[in-house]
Amino acid sequence: MLLTHPQVQAFLNYLRFEKRYSQHTLISYQTDLAQFFAFLESQFDAPAIESISSIFIRSWLAELKEDRISSKSINRKISTLKSFFRYLMKQGVIKQTPMTTIISPKISKRLPSFIDEKATARLFDNKKEQKNDELNKKEDSEWELRTDKLILSLFYETGMRVSELVNLKEKHIDKHYGQIKVLGKGNKERIIPVSNKLLTWIEEYIGEKPARLEGVEEVLVNEKGKPLYSRYVYARVNKLLKEIEDITIEKKSPHILRHTFATHLMNNGAELNAVKELLGHSSLAATQVYTHNTIEKLKEIHKKAHPKA
Repeated sequence: MLLTHPQVQAFLNYLRFEKRYSQHTLISYQTDLAQFFAFLESQFDAPAIESISSIFIRSWLAELKEDRISSKSINRKISTLKSFFRYLMKQGVIKQTPMTTIISPKISKRLPSFIDEKATARLFDNKKEQKNDELNKKEDSEWELRTDKLILSLFYETGMRVSELVNLKEKHIDKHYGQIKVLGKGNKERIIPVSNKLLTWIEEYIGEKPARLEGVEEVLVNEKGKPLYSRYVYARVNKLLKEIEDITIEKKSPHILRHTFATHLMNNGAELNAVKELLGHSSLAATQVYTHNTIEKLKEIHKKAHPKA
């Protein structure tokens, strides 16, 4: 279906080579556009791109709602179409975008889940590590356990994303200035200060890596010296979080540690703009969600401490 409209492939190439979007994001855009044009073919006999109107788009969105697609997913698809038609306008393919009258459905804002400071301390407790080492010796190698420890520490102390973690290079570690460089969305660079203790762990880890494979520059590797991949990291973090009884949140993913990093910073007085820069958010609105958790903590303190509360 995408081959019917060469503009779609040109748009995806634009996102890949000029906007430098990640492979994961590109797949999302491609999937949304493939679904949209498949719908146009089945319902409207594959109209030319210049003939696509807001009526066609509303019909597709109505079908998505009937199929019980979530508002969040529908909003993402609307965003994809907006970007696509905006690109076509810049290229002179169309004179006006059909998206001007399309309204995104409202979605309820969920506060990000995070691990409280007591449970986080348990996650990094040395006694717990020793106990788990004994339990896991049969199923996990010593290198896997060392990698687990560094994965957790990097997530919690930097707030980086999974994609940023697996792509972290040795050359991005700057022990002299006590910082690491992270390549975020759109290949945007940001600098994150880290503790001397974490830098020492990273240095020791790099120095004791398994036999280095040619061309591998990533910090984190498996026993064969190959870079880690996202699914592996997700599985290990999920396993480690499940081992802590104090962690009762349902979704035990690496992103929870990113939320925990931001929430703990805010709860301990960090400025919103500083947290925004550390997380690599392009907009302050994306960071403001963490202020809600801070307010909840203030309410709890007020309730416990104020005589009239």
